[in-house]
Parts: sequence; C-alpha cells; structure tokens
Amino acid sequence: MHDGPDRSSRWGLLEVHAAVALFGLTALFGKFLLLAPFTIVLGRTATAAVALGAYLLLWRRRELGWRWRAVPLLLVSGLLLGLHWATFFQAVQVSTVAIALLTYSSFPLFVALLEPLLYRERFRAFDLATALLVLGGLALIVPRFDTANSVTQGAGWGVLSGLLFAALSLLNRTLIQTHAAALLSFVQITVAAVVCLPLGIWFAGETFPSARDCGLLVVLGVVCTALPHTLFNMALAHIRAGTAAVIVTLESVYGIVFAYALLQERPAPRTLLGGAVLLFAVLLATLFRAAPLRAKPSAPLFHEEV
Repeated sequence: MHDGPDRSSRWGLLEVHAAVALFGLTALFGKFLLLAPFTIVLGRTATAAVALGAYLLLWRRRELGWRWRAVPLLLVSGLLLGLHWATFFQAVQVSTVAIALLTYSSFPLFVALLEPLLYRERFRAFDLATALLVLGGLALIVPRFDTANSVTQGAGWGVLSGLLFAALSLLNRTLIQTHAAALLSFVQITVAAVVCLPLGIWFAGETFPSARDCGLLVVLGVVCTALPHTLFNMALAHIRAGTAAVIVTLESVYGIVFAYALLQERPAPRTLLGGAVLLFAVLLATLFRAAPLRAKPSAPLFHEEV
C-alpha cells in the first residue's frame, strides 16, 4: 500500500543526486570560458532553451499547457534564474571554484529562513542559531572583509547567488504542482535568456566566442543545464525543497573534486575548514526542519495565485 509514495520519494532522491552531479561540473565552465558572466549565461540559456523546446515538441507536447494566472511567477522565476547564474559565474571568475561553490552553498540556510515566511510555517530560534553558524563558516573562508580582496568579492557574489537560488527553489515548490517539470524549466530558461540577451551582448563587447567557446556553451547548456534543471524540478514534485537543499550541498564537494582534477585548483586549509562549518550548518538547518514539516504540511502563500 505504501510502495507508490516510497517509490516516488526514491525517484525524487535519485533525480536530485543526478542533477547535483551534473551541476557540480558547471562551475568549471567559468574558468574554461574566457567570457563575461552574462555572455556565458546567454549562451547557456539559449542552447538549453533550444534543447528543452525540441524535447517538449517531440516527446512531451501534451505538457505544453500552463496556468495563465501563474505567468507573473513564471517570469519572476526566470529572472531569478538568470541573475543567479550570472552572479555565480562572477564569483567563480573573481575568485576560485571552491570559494564560489562553498559560499553559494549557503542557499539552504536562506530556504530555511524564507520558507516559514512564504509558506506560513512556524519560524524557530534554531534557524537563527544555524544562521550564526553559517556566518562563522563564511568568516573562516574570507580572510578579511576587504572589498578589494578577490576572496571577499567571490564570497559576496557567491552568497548573493545562493540567496537568488533559494528564492527560485521556493517558487518552484509551488509552480511544480501545476506545471510539468520540462515545461517549467523551458519557460524559466527562456525568460533568463531574454533577460540576458542585451546584457550578454553588451558585456561581450568585441570578444566574439570562438568555435571552442561555442562547443563548451552547448555542453554547458544541454548536459549541465537543461538535463539537471529538469531533473531537479521533477524531484520537487516528490520531495520537499528543504530535502533537496540538503542533497544540493554536495554540489560543492563534486565541484571542488572536479576543479582539483581538471584545473589543479587546491583550496587553502582555511577555505576547507570554513566550508566544512558552513556545510554542517546548512545540513542542520534543513535536516531539523524536515520532520515537523512532513508531519504537518501547510498551505503555501502562493497557492491561490497559481
């Protein structure tokens, strides 16, 4: 009698893990591609939108309908996605893959803090305690709070990227209930591409992507964007945003290993220590929030709008 829900939950977990493994490769493209962040995001979203559009037309045409009342939220989610990616690549380029990934990994904390506000759930003092622990981890990662320091800059952009992704994840928790995962990904990525089009062209200047750059952008857009983004949204139909957030913290682990293997980037001991404290804090924030929310689900703030 319980096989159905359990199987759905297991599939959701597998989908998130697969998405995170592919997301872990994404940060490296900020080093592989010598292009401006908005130009990278433009190439990434354009190729991903084409791939998802073809997929929907050929195999998922029945999923092409959406709720018109949800259009404002869809547009906002696409804007958040584009800004999240741009700030993340900015963090990678001004610092290192490890700094960008570890500071971006603070996003589950923002989920824990924002979820009670947006979904009418009780806020707990424990969330404030974990927030202070995250700040301690960030303090270890950043040697000094100097805006001219590359590590400080990278950490700032990484935290901003995490905040934007937390907001996106919470919006998707509502949108995935009434929209197919592939369609939701397609709309969000297309909106992100439109937003980044003028900025990508502007910041590109006279630097035109080479054939190598175009090939890398295709891989980034299809393999590391369209596929994992769809898998992540599919998983949110079966598991909580907080549960997914716990698993996504592994992205920094994957990314640091890939960066060491392919770029020979070796994080400083202080960075690893701060990252360990930060990841421990976000794991606590999400794991301890999961039990009461499963036991007593509440109506989302956006439910009537979708």
